[in-house]
Amino acid sequence: MTSQDWLARLAAIDTTSRNSNLGLIETVRDDLRARGLDPWLSSNAEGTKANLFCTLPAQDGGTQGGIALSGHTDTVPVDGQNWTSDPFALTERDGRLYARGSCDMKGFIACAVALVPEFLATPRAKPLHLALSYDEEIACIGAPVMLADLQQRGVKVDGAIVGEPTSMQPVVAHKGLNAYRCRVHGKAAHSSLTPQGCNAIEHAAQLICAIREMAEQWRANGPFDQFYDVPYSTITTNLIGGGIAMNTIPQLCEFTYEFRNLPMLSPADIQGRIDAYIQTELLPRMQREFPGAAVEIENLAAAPGLDASEQAAITQLVRALTADKSVRKVAYGTEAGLFQGAGIPTVVCGPGSIEQAHKVDEFVAIDQLAQCEKFLRQVAASL
Repeated sequence: MTSQDWLARLAAIDTTSRNSNLGLIETVRDDLRARGLDPWLSSNAEGTKANLFCTLPAQDGGTQGGIALSGHTDTVPVDGQNWTSDPFALTERDGRLYARGSCDMKGFIACAVALVPEFLATPRAKPLHLALSYDEEIACIGAPVMLADLQQRGVKVDGAIVGEPTSMQPVVAHKGLNAYRCRVHGKAAHSSLTPQGCNAIEHAAQLICAIREMAEQWRANGPFDQFYDVPYSTITTNLIGGGIAMNTIPQLCEFTYEFRNLPMLSPADIQGRIDAYIQTELLPRMQREFPGAAVEIENLAAAPGLDASEQAAITQLVRALTADKSVRKVAYGTEAGLFQGAGIPTVVCGPGSIEQAHKVDEFVAIDQLAQCEKFLRQVAASL
């Protein structure tokens, strides 16, 4: 099958993150097995989702080293989006292929899987690997499971290419993403008796203002990296809820915040500043009103940033194959930082534009798939 055939097949399987991705994973697994390969799966605790890892051995049968082609199989929802065509039926219009996930990032996966017969026929001194993950869109949950299994199995990989949509231009760095849920516990009381209560919403608002102050300090003082479209770290409060009635002092306020840090900043240090404010300023204030007041912080997502070395072999290879020396750093996150953290040098490069990802009428251009195929053939030949 061609890349376009594979993309149609993959897009037809609804792998929105709330669903299982096993239909897609098992489809790819069965095709690889039919070609004499031995893919293995690593599942979530419930067994409803799985990663797939498959090694295409070197000419001498070697399975260590080489390059991994990595892609996530889950997609974001289409809820509330008024699509022109069925989002789960690949539709061609004006040189573009429309479907949910066509750009982010089943297009890259389709190219990689479609080219497996050519990869197997290409004489290689080192292996090529396919690494497909689950639940990247909801906090990069699947990739750490796969990377832990790689370590346990003793599989060594020299470098990885994460095929997120970059218009087939190498991206060498991206920010980290960390998201938290905060629950502020006060004491309920009738609003006419305010001294008897501890207003969770008002105290949460003080914490939110402190978080906003951190954001303003970064914006004004940095540190900065001008290669990013937003050249400083950011932190925002994005969801909030609390209270039960307009005449009741709220006992609980819950909100979520996230920060996207430049790789030079430590996520632990950032969260440490927030924790310190809670312990030294917010909680003492609250507990003077109500000794049982409390603040809970729950980590919802942690995806490390990427900062690829220009000296790494994978960086030099991707730059040579794309004839692109420009330095590109992006604010959105990928699984590349997880691979780098596992000791695997990684670059991001894949078909389609990130501007099309997650949107109504998501598409990948047909010529982008063709560029991706050419690039992946060259990657295989380089081995």
